[in-house]
Amino acid sequence: MAAPSVARPAIGALAYFTICLALGAYFTFAAVQGDFGVFKRAEIDAEAALLAERYAALQSDIAVLENKTQRLSDDYLDLDLLDQQARDVLGMVRSDEIVVQ
Repeated sequence: MAAPSVARPAIGALAYFTICLALGAYFTFAAVQGDFGVFKRAEIDAEAALLAERYAALQSDIAVLENKTQRLSDDYLDLDLLDQQARDVLGMVRSDEIVVQ
């Protein structure tokens, strides 16, 4: 009578499952932390919100500068703004003004 042999798992099946597990772990890692992953997407969304805020601030600055430019144009001359700009550039004051430095 022959002794019963103990059945061992085939080495091919073990290699197959090891490779499948490794690939699954790699793709999961890439989906979360890769170049197009979840964390990168959150970072891009935060940067987009920051850039939108900066854009809005720049738009308001541009509106102010366009208003001043229009007020100093040939078509519309604001004498108060012209007087203020001239005194700022020339560094002059009137005799009835008090200068605080």
